[in-house]
Amino acid sequence: MAGGTVVVAAHGNSLRSLVMALDGLSPDQIVGEEIATGVPIVYRLNADTTVAEKRVLKD
Repeated sequence: MAGGTVVVAAHGNSLRSLVMALDGLSPDQIVGEEIATGVPIVYRLNADTTVAEKRVLKD
């Protein structure tokens, strides 16, 4: 909210819950999502905390 950067490092269901909330997915939808281990996902948020941009950083 203050224009800063936040890094979240988590595992498994914790990440799945965050991605579900940020992407607006249902519990049924998130089950089908692949969240690769060790691959950063970068979200840029609007002032109202909606997602402005999502990037998955791949090799």
